[in-house]
Amino acid sequence: MRDNILIVNEEDIVQKHKNEHDTYAYSKREVTSRKDFAQCYVAVYEIPPQKANYPLHYHAANTEVFYIIQGNGILITEDGKKEIKQGDFIVCPPTEKSAHKIINTSENNILKYIDFDTTNSPDVIHYPDSGKVGIVIHNKSSDFFRIKDKVDYYDGE
Repeated sequence: MRDNILIVNEEDIVQKHKNEHDTYAYSKREVTSRKDFAQCYVAVYEIPPQKANYPLHYHAANTEVFYIIQGNGILITEDGKKEIKQGDFIVCPPTEKSAHKIINTSENNILKYIDFDTTNSPDVIHYPDSGKVGIVIHNKSSDFFRIKDKVDYYDGE
């Protein structure tokens, strides 16, 4: 864990590209790593036109905060679609009611935002559309399961 102040320019951070699925794509620059900053994760994301960052999800242990730097799109929530644009803050507390998915609706422009997250570990991430849960232990592992496979506590004991 770091114990001193970090000053870094966005242009000096190596951009990581992720293309995880046909409808999902993003690149990011990690300002802080979960390894070096145990309580706060910060990254700058860019979502290409007509793509989403992640599937609809919510966290059981962590708050996510997004600040839209450039572009516009929609935020999918359990309550429907909400338009988002440059200058918007989006705060997603760790509750079922804060399920969210960001989609860049532009035909030509990047949707760019800063992501500020708490990093409580372990975290359980719920995916309502696919019926999955993910168990994430930061810097160690991420495992995903289908809820339909739920078993009794003593099953197999």
